[in-house]
Amino acid sequence: MQIYITISRALSHNSQLLVVKMKKANRNKRSGFTIIEVLVVITLIALIAGVGGGFYMGTYKRLMVEKTARDFFLAAKYARIMAIERQKPYRIELDTTNGGFCLAFDQFNEETEQTERTIVQDLYSKPVEFAGAVKFEDIQVTSLGSQANDEQKAIVFLPNGTAQQAIIQIGDGENHYTVNINAATGKAAVYPGTVKDIEITTFDLDKE
Repeated sequence: MQIYITISRALSHNSQLLVVKMKKANRNKRSGFTIIEVLVVITLIALIAGVGGGFYMGTYKRLMVEKTARDFFLAAKYARIMAIERQKPYRIELDTTNGGFCLAFDQFNEETEQTERTIVQDLYSKPVEFAGAVKFEDIQVTSLGSQANDEQKAIVFLPNGTAQQAIIQIGDGENHYTVNINAATGKAAVYPGTVKDIEITTFDLDKE
């Protein structure tokens, strides 16, 4: 009788183990993914990444154009301030060939007894080189009696606070910013868009 009970208990224990193993096997089988399901998930991830990457690149290019136009605007403000404080003409030189600009002035060298071109490089102004597809899209600068060559033009700021009238459009073909420098005041303003998108007015001092 005791042997029968022992055998029954052993069979019952083994059956319980078998049931537990079958449940685990079924659970593991249900938790798996088919190849089709994996491919669908990978495809969705690739599509989302592609859309997000395109949006990021578009935003990055726009910010690059905006930063370049802002740097040009700040260079114009600094050129006007320095021309008034130092009582000598300062100019923004435009490199239309390579893409970029710098602030410069002429300084007399007592040793060589010659006037030398000096590029401003300090905490507030440094030469700027365009990155990516950023370039000068439109340059309109009035003349002060001397013609600038095709490779390099300049916008001159005078000690009395005036400047050459200038309209500079910077862009990459898709994004555009325009900087206007008023001749009467020497002050600069920056606008999003092309020259045609904005209305630029000038001051008539005779009416004031």
